[in-house]
Amino acid sequence: MRPLAQSRNADRITLSVHHDMAELEADWRALDANRLNSLHQSFDWCAAWKSAHESRLLVVRGAIGKQLLFLLPFEVEIGRFFRTARLIATGHSNLNTGLFAADIERVPRDELRRVLTGGLRRALRSHADVATLEKTPAVWRGLPHPLAALPGIANPNASFQLGLAGDMDRTLVQLNAKRRRKKMRLSERRLAELGGYDYVIAREPAEAQALLETFFRQKTARLEAQGLPDVFDNSETRAFFRLLIDRQCDGDRLLELNAIRLKGEHQGRIIAVTGLSRKGDHVICQFGSIDDTIAADSSPGELLFYRVIERLCGEGVALFDFGIGDQPYKRSWCTMETGLRDITLPLTLRGYAAAGLHRAVVRAKRAIKANTTLYAFVQRRRRQMLRAAAESAED
Repeated sequence: MRPLAQSRNADRITLSVHHDMAELEADWRALDANRLNSLHQSFDWCAAWKSAHESRLLVVRGAIGKQLLFLLPFEVEIGRFFRTARLIATGHSNLNTGLFAADIERVPRDELRRVLTGGLRRALRSHADVATLEKTPAVWRGLPHPLAALPGIANPNASFQLGLAGDMDRTLVQLNAKRRRKKMRLSERRLAELGGYDYVIAREPAEAQALLETFFRQKTARLEAQGLPDVFDNSETRAFFRLLIDRQCDGDRLLELNAIRLKGEHQGRIIAVTGLSRKGDHVICQFGSIDDTIAADSSPGELLFYRVIERLCGEGVALFDFGIGDQPYKRSWCTMETGLRDITLPLTLRGYAAAGLHRAVVRAKRAIKANTTLYAFVQRRRRQMLRAAAESAED
């Protein structure tokens, strides 16, 4: 490790670049303790991703003397034209914050901006052409985020949250409580006709791994039926989620599998699965799936969310996060919408072209999603192209 950069007007702040997670583990875990830092940048989450993907890491460490200010963990992706440093695991993250000290606000905003622009450029330009910090919040848990000091553009997708109020009754007051309870009772009546159900929380790794494999199968089948690509259908991604289960640590839960399991004539059949991550009082839904070949009219996914939220109300959780992406079921549950930003920092001359291309793509996606007619057309064309590719592969 060697110092690489200093802010001209903040000569006490130094940046250094590291390639070995192990040498930073103590610092990393110290910053993990800050509840405002996303689980997606935690040491164990990033270690699992690196192991599964064999990522080339660049971790930028910022400090004043011996006092740690922040860590920004990047992985370098080598493309045809550009080398891109992205926050690690961005493709499967719901919220990227980097890792900042709890007292980072004592650094003046202008000073922090200089360190995170000029300093990062000098630190990273020999390794990458452009750095991207995607899915970052301007405000998180009611506080301005340090990365909001940098210019960025709106991500095409927001994330959606529900505040939990200590028990289910008070939580549902924020929503249409009568309708929500009626829907839950209807789901239970329909499942009772089939013999009933169990709400399952996988407490043992073997049970969690089995539910994860069920999720992969259900997700693949459902997306194939819809003619949509399956982002979970590659060996590295699946290995990553399996590793999260194996790397469970005290306190936080990297990945907890919950499910609805049928009793009676369909004994043991799993009809809904969700994967949850918990850090402190914040729980994120990472993924979910249903088996719609049986009891689809019972809305098993909705029932599972009801049971999950009901349980978490009594376990000290204050914020249930449905994650990034706009879906009707999320809006039906959530009272909060968090806008996310993409920050693009060119590091070299070639990087300016890469940054411009990235911003253009993001703006185009946002424009398409804002136009319901155009978005529906693009989705249809996407499904047609995927089906054509599948038929060609079969031939």
